[in-house]
Amino acid sequence: MPLLSLIVFTPLLAALMLVGIPREQAQALRRAALLFSLVPFALAVWLLLEFNGARGDLQWTERAAWIPRYGIHYMLGVDGISLFLVVLTTFLMPIVFLQAWDVHKRLKEYLVLLFVMETGMLGALVATDLFLFYVFWELMLIPMYFLIGIWGGERRIYAAIKLVLYTMAGSLLMLVAMIYLAIAHQQEVGQYSFAWEHLLQLRLPLETQRLLFAAFALAFAIKVPMFPLHTWLPDAHTEAPTGGSVILAAILLKMGTYGFLRFAIPLFPEVAVEAMPIIAVLAVIGIIYGALVCMVQPDLKRLVAYSSVSHLGFVMLGMAALNLQGVQGSLYQMLNHGLSTGGLFLAVGALYERRHTRLIAEFGGLWAPLPVYGALFLVVMLSSVGLPGLNGFVGEFLILLGAFGRFPWAAILGTTGVILGAVYLLWMFQRVMFGPVTNPENKSLKDLSVREIAMFAPLVVLFVFMGLYPKPFLVRMEPSVRLTLERVESRARSASSACNDGIACVARGGQR
Repeated sequence: MPLLSLIVFTPLLAALMLVGIPREQAQALRRAALLFSLVPFALAVWLLLEFNGARGDLQWTERAAWIPRYGIHYMLGVDGISLFLVVLTTFLMPIVFLQAWDVHKRLKEYLVLLFVMETGMLGALVATDLFLFYVFWELMLIPMYFLIGIWGGERRIYAAIKLVLYTMAGSLLMLVAMIYLAIAHQQEVGQYSFAWEHLLQLRLPLETQRLLFAAFALAFAIKVPMFPLHTWLPDAHTEAPTGGSVILAAILLKMGTYGFLRFAIPLFPEVAVEAMPIIAVLAVIGIIYGALVCMVQPDLKRLVAYSSVSHLGFVMLGMAALNLQGVQGSLYQMLNHGLSTGGLFLAVGALYERRHTRLIAEFGGLWAPLPVYGALFLVVMLSSVGLPGLNGFVGEFLILLGAFGRFPWAAILGTTGVILGAVYLLWMFQRVMFGPVTNPENKSLKDLSVREIAMFAPLVVLFVFMGLYPKPFLVRMEPSVRLTLERVESRARSASSACNDGIACVARGGQR
């Protein structure tokens, strides 16, 4: 059964079905979108239940000829690295569609674009043909451009264009690198191929690998975004509608970290080992810089946006360690960040719908009129802080443990980011929720509705479950992470041996 194809394309089918509903029937559109969004989530849960956690290779693989003359095939597969990101994507989309009750401008188009973007995100997570991956990678960008450009804030056009320019700059270089790999495969084997499993076997000169790795790494680093390529993110987050911000933070940014782990590191392992100290340095700078900038933000949404720069620095630090604890922690933190930061954007969005401002100075003492909101906001904030017992703590602990084994200095400096994160989030919460109600407009605010509570409730349940019982996640990730690390170590070791014996080193571009 083509389960992965069903997961990827049911959102696109849902978008087509929404087209047939008259735009005047707003409630019917919202209810239909919510119902349709549950289908890929149900399929993803089925995938999770049927997934063999003892295997590290790709499962539920699908393959069909697409453009065989140039080695381009429709190839899908899922392993422990991509499994939970697929589930996360399908889990968050119904929550985003619940939030869409607050959208009134061009509702039909808004819902359709969300479904199209879901297909792009899911396709990128399961595509194992590089050309197919690139198609889905670009498909994600188009709906987000329109979501920001049409439903965004005052500077929405600037933010949307900046997002496209940054992302396209890296993506085009990555496409050139993909084409080069396919040509190199044709020269070595006699036929073109964009298949990930085939390109893993290529043996290229080290200097060529460095250039190709740089092209892939730049595209993924922009998407993460890593310091200093992060400047598009605060503008995009600040101007995007709430649903767009949730998707951008929770899923789209993970495409960069996933791309490193799926493509850049396994395809060019020798260069990846060389580059990890540089990535560790940039990750630590991002952790500390993002946290410090958060401390001076007057805008709630911009503060949460910069917190992503800091939190995703932790993800890249764990990946740079290239050991089991670090990479597993990196994967786990991708999920944690998606849930906690997505929750923070929902909390900010709920407040904006009531006051139409995001300035921290406009609030204060909100716990009195909004006790339910305050309690849920508190749990979301503590999840992002990394409070022991909640999900954020497990990921950060594994990352720092792995990083300490390879880069002790990075682990020590990264720990300051944990402290700073607690400072800016707790200080923000104190200014917004505690103290006297100084602004008269805040006294009559309505607390969360049943629909809004339904948006937060699944997130809170996962915060606690993932914080207290991470084993089901880590056990399913471990075989695939081990397999990836073994491939990297094997290739790096063979390259080192070749250079030491002086036989193949010159041919591979190294030095004897």
